[in-house]
Amino acid sequence: METPVFEEIDPASDCDCPGCAHWRRLLPRSAPHRRFAHPAARRALALAAMTSAALGAGQVAPAVAAVHAPLRPGVPAGDEPGTPQGGTAPLHGPAGTPVKPSDAGKTPEITREEIIRRAQKWVDAKVPYSMTSYWSDGYRQDCSGFVSMAWSLPQNEWTGSLHTFGTRIAKAELQPGDMLLFHNPDNPQNGSHVVLFGGWTDHTRTSYIAYESTSPHARRAVTPYAYWSNSARYVPYRYKGVVETPPATPPETPPVTPPETPPQTPAVPPADAQQGDKRAPAPHAGPGQPASHGVPGYPGRAMFRPGANNPYITQLGRQLVKKGFGRHYPNGPGPRWGEADRRGVEAFQRTQGWRGGAADGFPGPETWRRLFS
Repeated sequence: METPVFEEIDPASDCDCPGCAHWRRLLPRSAPHRRFAHPAARRALALAAMTSAALGAGQVAPAVAAVHAPLRPGVPAGDEPGTPQGGTAPLHGPAGTPVKPSDAGKTPEITREEIIRRAQKWVDAKVPYSMTSYWSDGYRQDCSGFVSMAWSLPQNEWTGSLHTFGTRIAKAELQPGDMLLFHNPDNPQNGSHVVLFGGWTDHTRTSYIAYESTSPHARRAVTPYAYWSNSARYVPYRYKGVVETPPATPPETPPVTPPETPPQTPAVPPADAQQGDKRAPAPHAGPGQPASHGVPGYPGRAMFRPGANNPYITQLGRQLVKKGFGRHYPNGPGPRWGEADRRGVEAFQRTQGWRGGAADGFPGPETWRRLFS
């Protein structure tokens, strides 16, 4: 009986699952021919058939299985896009107006808060993932179009060009608005992806908040560092046009010079004194701390945003713990704003009956007043 001949078939895209990696090392490569369900399964099937023929017609070779895990949670196997992005393109696609040569490669200035706000806008709208469609703002609805949009770039970039708009940084330097980029130069259509860093979830720095465009739509999710797959190949970058906005230092209270002759106490107190001092300092407000938005001790919204690091965040966290909203802190509150702070504030806001944007986890003057009263 003549031994059947099987042609070795390379997959349309190299898979990095354990089964595929094993068979790539074991079997030679050859030209593409026809496609089956999974590269590891094709190689296993070919090897099993050859083994069966070698053993004889009356014996059957044992089945060989390849283990394949989905690349991203919530995305069924087979639904992962074959290519994660389109190429460089004008806003609104090929029919759009290309950028002027003088504007090409420009890095418009933008704050970290604005980068995250723009990213969250797509998340809230659940912009569908697409490598060919363009959202109403002109940006392509894929991973690289998403970062181009968040950084407010003049056109749609791709993973092969986004690094030119950033500066490579270390993991320890990551701040909200930076990106984690994996570009596969050997085969850009296989595995390349990019996400926005939204902040660490805890002090261990093993997971973070990722903003990304992926199937089925843009999302914000807790993600293991650096990503679900190809983790070692993701590189952190900082956008060259980011405008660092350090928290403002509360202004010093100028010394008050007492008058030469102390004023006499009026016999009848004024009406606002009879009604009570509505400007009494809130508990825990330091001496001489100025009032913001009419609330003593409240330092302003800018102190509680991604990337913020100041003592007011510690003060806020301690009060959340005191009020019973500190369960999200793994090791207690600290001076760097994080997801634990936001979730604690959100939980407190919901107990006040607030919903939607009023319970976004960022303390405004009314949240501060109620929390410290």
